[in-house]
Amino acid sequence: MRKVLTTSFLFVMAMAISFSADAQEFPDLDKSPLDMAYYPARAAFRNFAKTEEEKIAGQPIIRVLYSRPQKKGRVVFGELIKFGEPDRIGANESSEIMFMKPVTINGNRVPAGRYTFYATPTANNWEVTFSTDVDGWGAYAYNGSHNVASVTVPTEKSEEVIEALSIVFEKADDGAHMIIGWDQTIVRVPIQF
Repeated sequence: MRKVLTTSFLFVMAMAISFSADAQEFPDLDKSPLDMAYYPARAAFRNFAKTEEEKIAGQPIIRVLYSRPQKKGRVVFGELIKFGEPDRIGANESSEIMFMKPVTINGNRVPAGRYTFYATPTANNWEVTFSTDVDGWGAYAYNGSHNVASVTVPTEKSEEVIEALSIVFEKADDGAHMIIGWDQTIVRVPIQF
């Protein structure tokens, strides 16, 4: 009986070891890691607020998910990202924006929900479009018929090189500006709410 229990135990252990040897292999760290930007900026930390008013003021209105490619000595705009062609504003999956309440972009009312956003850059301005076509890769399947809003904004020159694509929000009188910066280019996309 003892021999049967020992044999059974060894069999179970061997099976456990073989299952763990076949465990999931995880991919290496992506070269363009995923990041997130909120408006207001500290919305993710609102539960640490000391008062109920601070918690309410910290409720998220906008959240952006995007990958952050690096410049790595390349000429970004005009070469890596071609002028006049739609771009996903990032790397990997199409960049995604979520509005927690209805907003207005260039006079177009956009309901609360998830959207992707793209830019068609030129040397002097970008046309930024917002689309209902979510969960895509890059701008390869970009279809302008799914756009809910677009706005053309001028480019600004950054004094310093922005190594990794970056997105932040700043408060505006009638809402917020989504600020996108990479290399030595910055754009401000107005969003009213």
